[in-house]
Amino acid sequence: MTLLNEPRTRRRRLGVAAAAAGLLAALLTAAPAGATPDPGDTPKAPKKVSKSDAEDTRKAISDGKIPAPDEIVHSDNIEHLANIPKDALPGTNSDLAFQGKYAFAGNYDGFRVFDISNPKKPKTVAQVLCPGSQNDVSVSGDLLFLSTDSSRSDSSCSSTTQPATEKSSWEGMKVFDISDKRNPRYVAAVETACGSHTHTLVPERRNVYVYVSSYAPSASFPDCQPPHDGISVIKVPRKAPHKAEVVGFPVLFPGEGPDGGGNPGGPTNPGVSKTTGCHDITVLPSKDLAAGACMGDGILFSIKDPERPKVIDRVQDNVNFAFWHSASFNQRADKVVFTDELGGGGGATCNAETGPNRGADGIYEIKGRGDKRELAFKSYFKIPRHQADTENCVAHNASLIPVKGKDLMVQAWYQGGISVWDFTRSTKPKEIAYFERGPLSADQLVGGGSWSAYYYNGHIYSNDMVKGFDVLKLNDKRTKPAERVRLHELNVQTQPDYFGWND
Repeated sequence: MTLLNEPRTRRRRLGVAAAAAGLLAALLTAAPAGATPDPGDTPKAPKKVSKSDAEDTRKAISDGKIPAPDEIVHSDNIEHLANIPKDALPGTNSDLAFQGKYAFAGNYDGFRVFDISNPKKPKTVAQVLCPGSQNDVSVSGDLLFLSTDSSRSDSSCSSTTQPATEKSSWEGMKVFDISDKRNPRYVAAVETACGSHTHTLVPERRNVYVYVSSYAPSASFPDCQPPHDGISVIKVPRKAPHKAEVVGFPVLFPGEGPDGGGNPGGPTNPGVSKTTGCHDITVLPSKDLAAGACMGDGILFSIKDPERPKVIDRVQDNVNFAFWHSASFNQRADKVVFTDELGGGGGATCNAETGPNRGADGIYEIKGRGDKRELAFKSYFKIPRHQADTENCVAHNASLIPVKGKDLMVQAWYQGGISVWDFTRSTKPKEIAYFERGPLSADQLVGGGSWSAYYYNGHIYSNDMVKGFDVLKLNDKRTKPAERVRLHELNVQTQPDYFGWND
């Protein structure tokens, strides 16, 4: 256990206990070193399914329509190179970030650092115990950023769960120094309204701006009051990260009333989430653009002034989208793919009953110029393989595969596995490769599967919520040119300009 000096007071206060105790982090190597992950952030318990659904699952397995539990199946053009199971951090695996020869893997109990210089044999470099869902992770230079979206007793890594109704509770962003990858140091914490479900970096030379996405306010939460109709913006000086502070809360959904001006959800729009913030934002710094997936709304906005983002256009889909989850631009920044997390990531929605248009991707083209640009819907994409009713499956985190003249993407679908698909023709997207495991259970709905599947320097890396860290290799002439594209750093929500088209 490492005790660090207390950071200076932020514009948003640190938790009371943290101010007294300082910031704590546990660095784990081969064993947990006596530290205990917090049970307060464990995933939901398995759900029983009906006898008929369980019987249907077992029959589909015996008929060869779906793989058996733990069985791996994939298309001929994908090779499974490696799997690294969980080790000292037993929590749910979450998002991924990359820098040089390292991959950084979030986990509800902290984060793990892998050396991926040999993708066939990734090696664990460090495991840091710091509980707090979701532990969405990103990196920039010597800094690592970690999202905390569960109410904690304080901002330290030894905190415990505490009700959000208590004023002393803490949620927000944590910052680590990763100049020594084998010994990350916890250096700063910034509290944000309603915590940090996800975050997005807007890096500059001297500072890193962090867009914090969070939602679900309540009048009973002292630090998460409605209307929560915007995002928190944190400014982090690279040379003095302890001076990180919230510099603004731009309102993205202005409107009268206690809930702001976002999608009202049900009963006005049955089955649609009410917009009380954003779930995820992707920025394209080379174009000064961002796309936000904000519960009941999809937005396009300008980030010319990173402290004061400005909404350009806003769209809704009150027929097929239940929860706008994430967004990705294509190479030329004339399309946005939004994902719908129907069922909140815990439902079995990749089946015939749900159909091809719900729990899917929505492909939008960007029309016009400047502040007059608009998002125009073109089509949906969903994996073409039905999954069992015991498998949580829905569109989740994805990244581009950089091939000039093509719009290719690799995407996680929880227990639906990993899909590589082509949306070059906006109205006719198609899958070109896949990888998946059989259901975790044939008798009950158990949460698991690929949380994030990203392409980085010639390989696909996936963080499976239960099974661990996977490395895949695409062997396809359509994706071969991407192997020549090399990046020093990749945070998928800070989308790079791979070919200099947007300069």
